[in-house]
Amino acid sequence: MKQVNIGGVPEHFNLAWYLTLKNGEYKEENINLRWHDYYGGTGAMCKALRNGDIDIAVILTEGIIKDIIDGNPSKIVQTFVQTPLVWGVHVANHSNYITVEDLKGTKAAISRYGSGSHLMAYINAENNDWNLEKDLDFEVIKNLDGAVEGLTEGNADYFLWEKFTTKPLVDNGTFRRIDNCPSPWPCFVIAVRENFIKSNKKDLKTILDIINNTTADFKDIPSIDKSIANRYEQQIEDVREWLNITEWSQELIDEKTIMNVQKELFALNIIPEIVDYNKLTQKL
Repeated sequence: MKQVNIGGVPEHFNLAWYLTLKNGEYKEENINLRWHDYYGGTGAMCKALRNGDIDIAVILTEGIIKDIIDGNPSKIVQTFVQTPLVWGVHVANHSNYITVEDLKGTKAAISRYGSGSHLMAYINAENNDWNLEKDLDFEVIKNLDGAVEGLTEGNADYFLWEKFTTKPLVDNGTFRRIDNCPSPWPCFVIAVRENFIKSNKKDLKTILDIINNTTADFKDIPSIDKSIANRYEQQIEDVREWLNITEWSQELIDEKTIMNVQKELFALNIIPEIVDYNKLTQKL
């Protein structure tokens, strides 16, 4: 049986992977797919792909594009979630910050450099006409638990993270969400190490066929809203809102979208150059 390692964030977006693993669908095809949770998000997964700790990552679009340009020997093989990610701009509940403008020049908590929380801090700054050199400062906090500690103790002032994942922390009074900052592109893609693609194309296609079969009808799974609410400790009305605005994809990300992401990252000095579509993607 072929062992394949895959990584992703332990969030509701990835429940389809959990369901297909639980049903033993990969083992039926003689594939031992091993899921690894990455609480550190995209930056941690980029490192794991580079190190060969995982073969496949379900990863933020902007983060993996930046890291492939920086030398990560991986390719995007498919969009996973087509809709943008809604990032909440969070502050400690007891802080004096009321509006995004109050955060200008203060310190953003980020999981690590090159992570989604880091890149989206730039997008948020650009949206609010801040000076990207003078008005941004960062504190590395590793993960959501680190953000709770960092904001509560005043080591950082604000934190961008997916709105619905952090909603329980808003509900219990740990954070206040003062704004939303949607990503300007599809949020999650599936990236695979180039060496793995070359030697395991058939297994990779099988894995994608299985997950795509589930995501295509994900919203029609009986009581899926209750399953998500229970597993991720969320309010049922929040889950229903999230399901309503979220669309999965079974296709490779298109060239126009890849170019739009690169133009944005290049304008923000996050990437040094804009590269060819085929350097970032591979059609199976």
